Amino acid sequence: MGKASSAKKVARLAQKGKGRKVRFQGGTLFPALIVGISVVGLALIVYSRSSIPNQNVPPTVEDHWHASYGFYACDEWLPDLQGNKEELDTAGQLVSDGFRRTGIHSHDDGVIHWHAYTSAATGRNAKLGVFLDVYGVKVSDTKIEFPADQGGAVYEEGVTKCTVDGKEVDGEVVVYAFDSYDNADEVSTYITNFDEIRLKNDAMAFSIVFAPAGSKPGLPPSAASLPELGAVDMAPTTTVATDAASTTVATDAASTTVPGDAGATTVPGATTVPSASTVAPSTTVPASTTTSP
Repeated sequence: MGKASSAKKVARLAQKGKGRKVRFQGGTLFPALIVGISVVGLALIVYSRSSIPNQNVPPTVEDHWHASYGFYACDEWLPDLQGNKEELDTAGQLVSDGFRRTGIHSHDDGVIHWHAYTSAATGRNAKLGVFLDVYGVKVSDTKIEFPADQGGAVYEEGVTKCTVDGKEVDGEVVVYAFDSYDNADEVSTYITNFDEIRLKNDAMAFSIVFAPAGSKPGLPPSAASLPELGAVDMAPTTTVATDAASTTVATDAASTTVPGDAGATTVPGATTVPSASTVAPSTTVPASTTTSP
C-alpha cells in the first residue's frame, strides 16, 4: 500500500471514530485502576524528590564554604556575632544544639563557616536561616531580634526609629545577598522569607539590614578580608613526633612529620619544638529587584 493510501486510511479511521465514546471491556474497574496507579506513582516521585533534595547539589558534607555577613542598623554596622559554638560542656558534649545538628558556625570574624555535618545544612537546605538559628538570631519580615548572649537588641519596623538629618524615621528589614564577596553589583534584594535565602556558591556575602527605605550599605565589612579569613580557618596542620607523644600544631606550610630527638626540632612554617615537650594548641586570629529565595 502506498503512502497516500495509508494516509487516507488513517484519516478515514479518525473521522469514523470522531465523537464516539471509548468503552473498556469489563466495566470501569480497569481504567480506574490505571488512574490510581498513575496517581500513586506521581506521588512517589514527588516524595522521593522532596525527601532526598540534596543529591548532587552543593554544598555537600565534603565542601568547606565561607560567606561574609554583617548586620547593619540605621546607619552603622553592628558587632559580629560572638562565639564559635564549638564549646563543650563539663560532660564533653557540644553546648550548641544548632551547631551539633549542622556544623555551621562563625569565629567572631563576620564569616559564616559552612562545612556541614549532615544533610540538615547541605544542598537545598543550605540557607541563611540555618546560620541564624545556630546563634539564636531571629529575622522576620518586620524585625531583627538578637538573643541575650548577643546583646539582646531588637530592631522592629514601626517601633525602632532611625535618625536622618535630625528627624526620626522608620526603618525596614531588608537582606542583600551578593553572589560574590568582591562584587557589589551582583546582588539580590529580599524583603521577605529571609530564612529561606540559599547559599548557592562559595564566597557569597550577606548584608542583613534594618534601615530607612532606600538605604544600601553595600557589602559587609568582613567581605574585604574573606579570602584571608577563610584561609586561616583551613590552615593545614603539622604533626610533630616527640619522645613523649605526637603533637599537632597549625602551620602555614604543608603537613610534615618530624621525628623527635634529644635536641630541639624546627618545623618549617611553625615553631621550634623541644623533644618530649607539649606544644600549646594554635589559636585562630581573625585578622530593586526583589528576588524570591
